[in-house]
Amino acid sequence: MAVTLALTGDTMLGRGVADLLSRSAEPSAYVSGGVRRYLAEADLWVLNLECCVSARGEPWTAPGKPFYFRAPPQAADLLAELGVGCVTLANNHALDYGHDALLDTLEHLERAEIRVVGAGADERRAREPAVIAVAGTRLGVVGVADHPAGYAAGVDTPGIAYADLAEGVPGWLSDAVGSARADADLVVVTPHWGPNMTARPREYVRAAGDALLDAGAGLIAGHSAHVFHGVAPPVIYDMGDFIDDYAVDDELRNDLSLLYLVTVDDHGPIMLRAVPLRLEFGRTDLARGDDLAWIRERFTRACAEFGTDVRFEDGLLVVVFPPPI
Repeated sequence: MAVTLALTGDTMLGRGVADLLSRSAEPSAYVSGGVRRYLAEADLWVLNLECCVSARGEPWTAPGKPFYFRAPPQAADLLAELGVGCVTLANNHALDYGHDALLDTLEHLERAEIRVVGAGADERRAREPAVIAVAGTRLGVVGVADHPAGYAAGVDTPGIAYADLAEGVPGWLSDAVGSARADADLVVVTPHWGPNMTARPREYVRAAGDALLDAGAGLIAGHSAHVFHGVAPPVIYDMGDFIDDYAVDDELRNDLSLLYLVTVDDHGPIMLRAVPLRLEFGRTDLARGDDLAWIRERFTRACAEFGTDVRFEDGLLVVVFPPPI
């Protein structure tokens, strides 16, 4: 049976977005009706939550760290009302306000009935996959980040699922993917990999993607660059951002992004539809006009670097996945 996954990248509900949340948690204030209509087509929505959710904690002391993101507890309710089913916390902001704030994040998301991967109260739980039943299909989700090492969960301390992917995919990560594959029809790995503000994936990211596919991943949905990259089915190297208050790079245009709707069946992913987005301060809408044309040209060119053809149909960018070998 075919199901549709909604996949989005970095979603930051702290700082300026947190100020907005103190005044309103109405979903329409953050995601437009047009975007939500596309999201309503999905059976499961998975995103990278790039902040902690807590009213506690102090900024993590780390040399040279410029940004700290903490969302208020009502952020979890906003995500639930928007329809988010699963988040990864494996990123460089999950521990921005310390261990207590991360533990609060886990509690708030559990209260909102949102599944979590990529972070936990200890190393075992941070690395543990989620298996989610969706419309008769069992989907495994694995979260991992290649930075920062200082946020890694310990044997008995909270943190993220960290792996130095520049040195290769470690055994524990391959085992986590294999374990999820044994329990699920399809495994989605969602890695926070590579540096910020890059136009294409680094070679080590591409190598890690290949290794994760070999380990049993059926779909990879990456993030970290704040800019969308090309797609080499079944790898989405970077999905860009979804909600934030970030400064805009005039060349890379991190305010223009994509929502990915991926249709999967018993054999794996079969089609991707990318919805062009325009990110404003704390609010995301459909891209139009020149913004839409810019996204179309850039995504088509980025995919062509991997030999991937893109069709433009009814305002969406469509990639048909080749059948599995």
